[in-house]
Amino acid sequence: MLESVISPTVFAYVIVPLLIFCARVCDMSLDTIRVIFMSKGIQYLPAFIGFFEVIIWLIAIGQVMNNLTNAVCYIAYGAGFATGTFVGMTLEERLSLGLTSVRIITKEDPAELMQFLRSNNYGVTSIDGEGGTGKVKMVFTIIKRQDLPHVIGIIKDFHPNAFYSIEEVKSVAEGVFPERNSHRFFRWIDSLSYSPKGK
Repeated sequence: MLESVISPTVFAYVIVPLLIFCARVCDMSLDTIRVIFMSKGIQYLPAFIGFFEVIIWLIAIGQVMNNLTNAVCYIAYGAGFATGTFVGMTLEERLSLGLTSVRIITKEDPAELMQFLRSNNYGVTSIDGEGGTGKVKMVFTIIKRQDLPHVIGIIKDFHPNAFYSIEEVKSVAEGVFPERNSHRFFRWIDSLSYSPKGK
């Protein structure tokens, strides 16, 4: 239908590559999110996403195979792949799903920091340690990823020179987490990644 109102050259070198590009952006965005969900231990949602991902991919690769002599389609396919990966990572970052472990190492007494974190309903554990320059205190907390900027701000306020590291957490058995107001859909997805795992 489009070919009847658009010249064959424009259709072949503009419309078709644009459709391929958009399809690849969509399918790679879904693929990136699906892989990230799998890494967080979510079981059913990645399969649901994968169903639509592969259908969109088939549409894109089908158009490439129908236009093997059109180099612009190859460029659109590659550009869509790269853009879709970036879009998927950006979306996942915006969602801020899952849990994060924060490890703080400081030479100073972390009592005030720990008290403040606990007053904000963060679970905190501390142990004594020894670093390259002497005795240190290690403070551990597992938080929702959406709370990470808040916790980092607290650490910098109390111990601006403290060393801290951040790691992803797949699941937890129990935990203390502050309540946050967020959309019901995002709360549901987030809950899938850290549902308590009992014996």
